[in-house]
Amino acid sequence: QQFNWHILFWITAVLATAMLALAVAALPHIRTSASGRIDVVGSIILVIGLVSFLVGISKGGTWGWSSVPTVTLIVFGLVVLPLWGLYELRLDNPLVDLRTTVKKPVLLTNLAALLIGFGLMGHNVVIPQLLQLPTETGLGMGQTIMQAGLWLAPRAMMMLVLAPVSSRLLTRFGAKSALGIGAVVLTLGYGSATLFMDAPWQLMIASAIASAGVGIGYAAMPTLIMENVPAHEAGSAVGVNALMRSLGSTVAAAVMTGVMTSNLVTTGGIMAPARDAFTLSFIVGAVAALGAVLFVLLVPRGADSAAAADSPSGAEEGQDADRELVSV
Repeated sequence: QQFNWHILFWITAVLATAMLALAVAALPHIRTSASGRIDVVGSIILVIGLVSFLVGISKGGTWGWSSVPTVTLIVFGLVVLPLWGLYELRLDNPLVDLRTTVKKPVLLTNLAALLIGFGLMGHNVVIPQLLQLPTETGLGMGQTIMQAGLWLAPRAMMMLVLAPVSSRLLTRFGAKSALGIGAVVLTLGYGSATLFMDAPWQLMIASAIASAGVGIGYAAMPTLIMENVPAHEAGSAVGVNALMRSLGSTVAAAVMTGVMTSNLVTTGGIMAPARDAFTLSFIVGAVAALGAVLFVLLVPRGADSAAAADSPSGAEEGQDADRELVSV
């Protein structure tokens, strides 16, 4: 509020540097006896494909969805990523074992992660707009940046408070059920926002409910992934899951911005999204969360565990995964 908006990124850079220093100094280094090497080429190809695609998606609203830079970046990313997949399949030590990634429990969990990440960023885009729009628009609440931040602070606290609750859900009902509960709660958060967006405290409650669902889901997803991959693939598989969440967030920013700018009205000399645009944004978020619920329901119960994947029957399972990968 008091400085240029670039200060947000400088603060984040300082915090990230501090985290890196603490990680190096405080976390114990555990040597592994496993053989292997870092897939540098695969990493570079993946970065090129992802960055091209995501920049095109995130800048589409600004540059124009039919503009040459937008179309070029998106198409280029969509061409590079399949080529990266073909390259990974030929390696003995790939960056990502795609045969493991397309196992049904892992694939469905990652699709749910995509939609839950969408749900998280959707709230981040829409609710601050409502809070900070001038009251002259007839819809905005005229909050400053500081006030908006304070209204949204309880949602971060909600994730912290729910950490032990998430743990109990995982222990009592399992990762699949916990992820489903999180997706349902996220849906309720968006649903409540469509009905109550006339005061800051209402948006605070809706945001807290949605964040509770995200927190429960984020706690469950790594567990569900690790239950269904071999132990030596756990790090890579969980990393892909985190990547899917980030993809969902990036897509959400573009989609929500597009929805809100699709219905602009001028009130009191100020152009801003109409109330229907905000309502539609919350409905889109609720539909995405419901999609996550559907994917969770499709995750098979009693799916093969990591131990089973490491068993002598792994060769046959690998062949099944190859066939499933081809079908995908």
